Amino acid sequence: MIKSLTYFLERNAFGVCARLGEKLGISSESIRLSFVYTSFLTLGSPVVVYLTLAFWMHMRQHLRRYRASIRGL
Repeated sequence: MIKSLTYFLERNAFGVCARLGEKLGISSESIRLSFVYTSFLTLGSPVVVYLTLAFWMHMRQHLRRYRASIRGL
């Protein structure tokens, strides 16, 4: 139940940790923990990296939909 809720929230939020976990074959929980630890150690600079990755993933998804709609014409 908790795992499905976590997965749902991750997919509907940015999905950066889940996507990285899927690509690298690492659990998204360990990626989240390492992100939190490095954020505390470096005073929040990984937040910029996280938001950049989230933006890039969203733009890629948007461009794929746009290209698919053009090809369908």
